[in-house]
Formats: sequence, C-alpha cells, structure tokens
Amino acid sequence: MLTRILPEIGHFALIIALLMAVVQSVLPLAGAATRRPLWMAYGQPMATGQFLFVLLAYACLTASYAMDDFSVVNVANNSNSLLPWYYKLSAVWGNHEGSVLLWSLMLAGWGCVAGWWSRRLPRDMLARVLGILGLISAGFLLFILLTSNPFERHLPDIPADGADLNPLLQDIGLIIHPPMLYMGYVGFSVVFAFAIAALLGGRLDAAWTRWARPWTNAAWAFLTVGIALGSWWAYYELGWGGWWFWDPVENASLLPWLTGTALIHSLAVTEKRGSFKSWTVLLAIATFSLSLMGTFLVRSGVLTSVHAFANDPSRGLFILVLLAITVTLSLVVFALRAPRVSHAVGFNWLSRDALLLINNGLLVTATMTVLLGTLYPLILDSLGLGKISVGPPYFNALFVPLTVIACLFMGLGPMAQWKSTSPGKLARKLWLAGLLALGLGALVPLVYRGEWNLWVTLGLSTALWIGLSLSRDLFDKVRHRHSIWKGLRSLSLAYWGMVLGHLGVAVTIVGATVVSQYAVERNVRMSPDTRVQVAGYHFTMTELFDRRGANFLADTAVIEVQRGDSRHRFEMQPEKRLYLATGMPMTQVALSPGLFRDLYVAMGEELDDGSWAMRIQYKPFVRWLWLGGLLMALGGVLAVFDKRYRKTRPARVAQEGQA
Repeated sequence: MLTRILPEIGHFALIIALLMAVVQSVLPLAGAATRRPLWMAYGQPMATGQFLFVLLAYACLTASYAMDDFSVVNVANNSNSLLPWYYKLSAVWGNHEGSVLLWSLMLAGWGCVAGWWSRRLPRDMLARVLGILGLISAGFLLFILLTSNPFERHLPDIPADGADLNPLLQDIGLIIHPPMLYMGYVGFSVVFAFAIAALLGGRLDAAWTRWARPWTNAAWAFLTVGIALGSWWAYYELGWGGWWFWDPVENASLLPWLTGTALIHSLAVTEKRGSFKSWTVLLAIATFSLSLMGTFLVRSGVLTSVHAFANDPSRGLFILVLLAITVTLSLVVFALRAPRVSHAVGFNWLSRDALLLINNGLLVTATMTVLLGTLYPLILDSLGLGKISVGPPYFNALFVPLTVIACLFMGLGPMAQWKSTSPGKLARKLWLAGLLALGLGALVPLVYRGEWNLWVTLGLSTALWIGLSLSRDLFDKVRHRHSIWKGLRSLSLAYWGMVLGHLGVAVTIVGATVVSQYAVERNVRMSPDTRVQVAGYHFTMTELFDRRGANFLADTAVIEVQRGDSRHRFEMQPEKRLYLATGMPMTQVALSPGLFRDLYVAMGEELDDGSWAMRIQYKPFVRWLWLGGLLMALGGVLAVFDKRYRKTRPARVAQEGQA
C-alpha cells in the first residue's frame, strides 16, 4: 500500500521542505538584524530538516523508477521496463524535473553541511549564511512545485511501458557527470552566501575569506571534475572523437569555472593582504550568478544541444526571474555596503598581489569572451535579427591567446613576493626555466615528428614554463631544510593544492596541444577481411555479427589491430545499436586507451554493397586532457583540508569582527 502513494509522499515532502526553507531564510536573517539569538538558532535545524525532506522526496522518485511505476509521468517519459537497473537510478536525474530535484537536494545538502561544519562561526554570521541559502533553496523548491513537479501522475490512463531513457544518456557518463557538475554549481551558492553575509554584517576581513576559501575550493574541485567528465563523455559517446565543441551548454559550465578560478586567487590575496575585498565579493556574486545562468540556458529552451534538458519557455522564465532577483539584490547590497567596509592596500606592480590581479583580469576577460560568443547568437535570434553561429574559430582565436598570457603570469606568481618583488631577483630565479621551456618546446616537435610546428612549440613551452617554474619554487622552499623529506613535509596542503592545480593546467595544455595538432582521422569502408592503415596501425575487420543487449539490438564488428610489423595484436569491437523502445540508432565507439595515445573506431551506417562506413582515429595524448582536470580537482581537495581552515581562532575572529 505504501509503495502506491510514494509519489504523493514525495510531493508532500517537497512542500514541507519549502516551508522549512522559508523559515530558514526569514527567522535567522531577521534574528541577525535584530540581534535575537533564538531566531538565529532556527537556521541550523531548519537546514537539516529541509535536507532530510528533500532527500525523502528524492528517495520516493528513485523508488518509483526502480519499481517501474509508469503512473508517474516522469518515470513513463524517461524509463522502460527493459532498462538496466543502474540506468533506472541515473534516469532519475536524466530529465528536467529529476535534475532540478537533484539540484535542490544538493543545495539542501550543502546548506546542511555548512550549518554543521561552521558551528564555531560567530552566531550572526552563520545565521546570515544559512538565511541566504534558505532563500535560494526556497526559490528552487518553488520552481519545482510550480513548474517542474516530478511526481505528476498519468491518470486515469497508465501506459503499459515507458518511453525509455534517451540512448545518449544510457552511459556511465550520465551516472557520474551531472552530479559532479551540480555539486560544483550548487557549491558556489555557499560562497555566495558567505560573501553577502559578510557584506550585511560589515565583516569584509581576513576572517570571512578564511571561512569562505574551503567552500570555494570544494565547489571548484567538483565543477572541475564535472567538466572533465563531460568532455570525456562527449569524446567516447557521441562518436565524433571531439573533446570540446564550444557548445553553449559546455560554455555555460566553463563560465563559472573561470570566475571561480579567479575567486580562489582573489580570496588568497584578501586573506593574506586584506586587499581586493570588494573585487572578491563581486567575483563570488558573479560566479554563482553564472551558475544560475547555466541552469537557465539548459532548461529554458532557448538553445538546442545534446546537453539541454527542457524546451519549456515558462520554466526558463521562472529561472530567469530567479536569476534577475539574485543578481539585482546582491548587487544592491554590494553597492550599499562594499564602500563602507573596504579600503585600499598598497602594493608594487611587480609583486604577487599585482600578478594575481592581472591573472584575475585575464580570467574575467576570458569569461566575457566566452559569454559574448555564447549569448550573442541567442540575443540576435530573440530580437528577430537573424540567426548566426559562433563556433570554434572565434573562441580559439580569442581564448587561446588569453590562456597563454595567463599561464605566463601563472609561472611568475608563486615566485613573486607579496607587496613588492625585486625584478633582478625574480629574473635570476626564472631565466633558466624560461630558456629551457622555449628550447624544449621547440625541440620536442622536431624529435617527435621531424618537423617544427609553431602551435606545438607554443603549447609545450607554455606547459613547460608552468612546470619548471613550479619546480624552482619547490626547490627554493626545501633547499634550506635539514633534509628534502622534512622540507617537503613542512609544506602546507594549500601549497600542495596550488602545485597540483597549476601542474594540472600544464598537463591539460600538453594534451590539448598534441591531440589538436597530431590527431589522425580516416573515414573508410570496411567489410570482413578489409585492411586499412592509420598512423602506423593496421586495422583489419575479421568478423561481423549481431547481438542482443538488455534493451537493444547491435551490429558488432570485430577489428583486429596491429602496430606496424609487431606480432602483438588486439581486438576492438565497435557497434551500431538500435534501441528497442525508441527505435533510435546509436554508435557505440570502440576505444583502445593509453597514456600516450588512444585508438578510436566508430561504426557508421551500412552501405549499399554490404560494407560499413567506419571512422578510425589516432588520438595522441588525449588522456592528458582529463588527467590534467583530475590533478586540478585533487589540488582543490587538498586545499580544502589545509590546517588553517580547521583551526579556530575565537580571539582573532572577535577582534576582526569589531574592526
């Protein structure tokens, strides 16, 4: 009996969660404004209760999918009795309604964790943070209940079976990629809440930056993993072999990542030197606002993309209004409060402060470049001024030079001192790194391919510059210790996080450079016993057979691969699938992965003579793209656990709160 009313239980749980979010937003903020401790104390239990009720709602929807309850519209539209159980669980968020519910669950989860993790914060600060998070949660829960109810019933006509999950989403990538991306998006809401709370409380000091930095690093790490997984998913699932398409929804995830990267560095300056206070708050507002904008793009129907979840303009309008309210109110608070609590701190233009500021400027410029290229076609279309397409040539022409310049300053930053740095001292430390980076960057393409390539030299020199300058900085920090091991152990987790983050950028640049310049692709006809050669590898189709999967039929080719005259052979089995419920064809790529190269075979259509169209690709160093992303994310995670953020300094906090 209970299982029959699970959707209703989930629906009522969302209503209760909304009421708790309203209480969480109103009472703590009012209590902080009127200095009433009892009202402020409501924030933490309301945040916990809200999370538990949203979790209950999510569990009810998941159970409906697991039990094939096709009386629920969401289940009927996105699942099928033949769908494997693990895809049923991931199908919960493989649609608009379920994905927004997952978003709300994560938002409530971040708020709950923030409430418990930050219990030693000043009471009024914590109350304001939880109150702001409650306001955001209330907005999204209202959005679900009014426009995106995942528990709507198919009554009285219940379909015998479901329409099935989009075959593109029946993949391990869907199970991992969206949750990681959402954790990043939603995580920046905590940073946003800290920034607005600091403005309201007049506490733009080192204390609030120390409180906000671990949340920023955590959200940024999740978003980095989410973007890397999305690139990996597109690479092997879509059958094109590309890893970044400058798709509007891809760009929507990149935008908050860029400003989030700037925010991480700006917070470091604000904590260490007390400068860039207003700029840091503005970056926190911009990063969360861009996260909301990404949500609007995916769910508004203003664009067509393999990533888009919905095409209902009414839903997009609701999110647009929510975005407008968030941005407007936060900027009003910023305009009213920031001038009162910020002050200028002097520094020389050759200093770590200045270099980080320049890098911030470059990151924001890159953000505006991507934002313009993403929104300009949409704005023209909405105004009836025609349709245009802004593609890779625009983005590559502007984004790549900005990245190279930013990486130049990235190498200088760790070596420079705060406030002022001697030009001669900096040059003495880094001249060898610069010379080696240029020399090796020019030499490697000559050795690797026998010819010089400007773009490879530029990319490799940039990556080597980052790596060699990091090595010099690390050497300087440990050389005066009694032993190298003791020196390495004395370095903070935040420093190691910086090293891994910058090293990840270098590794990603190597991957992007080499695969962009040296990838090989051939489109060929193949039938049994056909043999083709690509990049020194021989591909022979030895067999072609049919097979049946859990919910699809597949034509499978067996491709034997041999490198040159080597005796070592291995098989690859690309497939062309036809999903039974939808009749939708899909290409299942065969991959032979490796640290230094991927072999990629995608099966196209059957041709008139019985042969098959095949796309065979050789992808050197493509895995370094995602390895770099994982290194960056690991750096962010390490920084979260730096001992500075675990220590409590009540005396100093109290003192700074009065400043």
